[in-house]
Order: sequence, then C-alpha cells, then structure tokens
Amino acid sequence: MSQVAISINPATREEIGRYPLDKSQEVELILQRVDRGFRLWREFSIENRVKVIRAMAQTMRRESVDMALMITREMGKPIQQAKAEIEKCAVLCDWYAEHGPAMLLDEPAEVLSGRAYISYHPIGPIFAVMPWNFPFWQVMRGAVAMLLGGNSYVLKHSSNVMGAAYSLEKAWRSSGLPEGVFAVLNVTHEEAASIIADRRIAATTVTGSVRAGRAVASVAGASLKKSVLELGGSDPFIVLSDADLERSVQSAIEARYQNTGQVCIAAKRLIIEESVMPEFTDLFLEKLKALRMGSPEVKENYLGPMARADLRDGLHKQVQKTISEGAGLVLGGNFGKGELEIGNYYAPTVLANVKPGMTAFKDEMFGPVASLIVARDAEHALELANDSDFGLSGAIWSGDEDRARALASRMETGGVFINGMSATDPRVPVGGVKQSGYGRELSHFGMREFMNAQTVWVDRI
Repeated sequence: MSQVAISINPATREEIGRYPLDKSQEVELILQRVDRGFRLWREFSIENRVKVIRAMAQTMRRESVDMALMITREMGKPIQQAKAEIEKCAVLCDWYAEHGPAMLLDEPAEVLSGRAYISYHPIGPIFAVMPWNFPFWQVMRGAVAMLLGGNSYVLKHSSNVMGAAYSLEKAWRSSGLPEGVFAVLNVTHEEAASIIADRRIAATTVTGSVRAGRAVASVAGASLKKSVLELGGSDPFIVLSDADLERSVQSAIEARYQNTGQVCIAAKRLIIEESVMPEFTDLFLEKLKALRMGSPEVKENYLGPMARADLRDGLHKQVQKTISEGAGLVLGGNFGKGELEIGNYYAPTVLANVKPGMTAFKDEMFGPVASLIVARDAEHALELANDSDFGLSGAIWSGDEDRARALASRMETGGVFINGMSATDPRVPVGGVKQSGYGRELSHFGMREFMNAQTVWVDRI
C-alpha cells in the first residue's frame, strides 16, 4: 500500500503534490491535540468564537486567488467556478457569524411545575470524511457551524485534494483558531474506521458515496456515535408542458454540467412532459453545444476534465451500458479529442429515451452526462421522479406554482426547487432521504446536529 497521497492535475496528468500518510504515532498525537483543543475551545465565549469565524471569512477572501487555483489544479474545476466556491465559503462564515449565536441561546419551555429551558452544548471532536468535488465548500459548510458551537473538527479529506485540506488547516490557524481545534488526518479509509471508534471522537459526518456512508455509519453505530450522511443522488428535474422552456433549459444546462457534472445535488434525470420534449431537446442541445470545454485555468471554459481517470472510465462504462440497454446516444459519449486527449476529459453527453431500470436511470451518473426521460403527464413525471433509491433533491418547472407546490409535497427528496435549480444556502438545510443519507447541514438544523440539547428543569422547592 502506498504510504503517500499523490495529487495529480487532471488536465495535464502531471504530479503536483505528495503528502505522506500519517503514521500511527502521528495519528495519536493529532487525536491528543484535537481532544485538548476541544476542551480549550468550548470554554471560549460565543463572541470570541464569532471573531474567529469572521476572521476566517477575511482570510479566505484574501487568499482566494491561490485557493481557487489549488481547486482547479487538484481536481479540475473551471477557475471561475473555483473562485465562486471560495467566495461562497466566505459568505457562509459571514452568515453564521451574524445568525449563529442566536441558535445557541437557551430556549425556555413550559413544564408541569417550576420552569425549564433547553441549553445547547458542544459534544466533542467531530470526525469528518469529505469528498474532492467541492474541496473547500464541503468541509466548510459543516465545519463552520460545528466550530461555532464549540466542537473541534478532524478532517479526513480525499487523497487527491490534500493540498486543499492543509490549506484550510493553515487558514483557520492564521484566523485565530487555537491549535487542535481544526486538524487534518492523512489516513486510508481502513484506518479511518479505528479513528471513528476512538473514545475521543464524539461523532462523525461523511459526504460521499453510498458505500462510504454505509461503512462509516456501521462503525459509528457499533460505537454508539451519531453520524450525519450526505450520500449519492440521482436528482429529478421535471419540466411540465406549461413551463417557461427557455428558462428551464438554461437552468437544466447549469444544473447538470456545473463542475463538469460532478455534483451530488445536481439534475441528473431530466424528466420532460412528452408534448414539449422535442422543443426542449432542441434548445438543450443548442445551449450545450455552445459550452466551451478545455483547460480549467482558462476562464472562458465552462467544462473541464473529470477529477480522476478512473472516474471518467467508470462513467463511460455506465454510458455504454445504458446504450446497450436501449437508450439513444444524442451527443458525446466519448473521451476528449485532440489537445484534450492528455487530460481526463469526457465530452458533454446526452442520452435519450432513458427508462426505469436502465443504468443511467437507477444509478448516479457523476459526470457530464444528462439523461432525457419522457413523462406522459405531471403524475407520471412525479412517479418517475420517486422511482429511485436516492432522495437528495429535485426540481419542478411549471407555470402553475400551486400545482408545482402540490407535487413538491409528494416528492421524496430532502429539497425541492420550483422553477429553479438545486442549490445550497446557509439559510436552509441540506440533506437527503432514502439512500442519499440522513441528517442535515446548514441553517439551525446543521448547527444543532452535533450539539447536546440539554434540558434544565428547575422545580419549585
């Protein structure tokens, strides 16, 4: 087994970083530090924690150029989207610094006698297993709330974005966070299991595949520790006959192909009412063909390479299997050509006549592949949307908002977006149901996931 995590630029296949794995004695020292860090940090006043959170926003904006370029070179995200990711992290810090303290105030409660209140307290070091597709945002959207609440945070990041992991650790320290309150562990998935079981780890969170979620949840459950999971998704994007086609098509393009299609909460199954499918398809292809694919460091390029060659190869196999099952290939379905042969490029792809049971319908397609699915009417569209093991988010496009809201209430997802695309915002929770996981991040729901809601009841003497 390799004793080093290697970062490869997916656009050039050049090695850009080597990060030695932590040995057992190093892991022990880090766990000791995060345990001490938690005991120190929980005694900080909310006001002083807020100062650190605000400082982190400033740090990220000050270092945004270098951080964005690191994202682009480590996992291939187009540079404009990488810059937006860093700014989104800074906005998150600002929002929690302003609104987070109110979420931690004692809440009075009526009881049979005397008086009572609910008080919120941190529970300890949280072990986080995070993915590569949003190397800064995925970490920050959970970490900011956990840290503001007084917990410490231990990050096991994906091996291909360890530069981003250590960059975040450095940024937190330079923003005034005490040593050990945010720490990075560079370990294998096998070693992560023993860390979750360690008595100093209070709980765990994972964003990633269903397989990773099951593995983490099983270890956490055996140790009687809470876990929050945000796993895969195959989000439905419903377009009904009365929808604004121009706007729905533009939204579908962005929802499917941002970050080169490597997004959990993204439109993957485009479910279109049959009366508007021809027009929708024509507009969709027109806009898709206008997108530029190329070096992610060129700001005009909307599509870059996939993060790893094995992911691209796996996606291609899914496409080929779906075609063998009866779907039609409308566009793409091939690796990058010409100057794009060097990197992990996969042409933007559209599959038509995708039906239940086909690979592209039932499995997550984590890359630049859109599946067009015909629905007879609104009820059939909802039936198709819910015919999935996943339940992360979904979208409904209709000119009748009341009808869309009624359909949304029956959609089996953690979030529904009407006349818009799936997105994350600190003001509302994010998370899924079914095989997409459980628990929530962001808003007050995310703040309180890893807090001890303690009842204090003062009875009459």
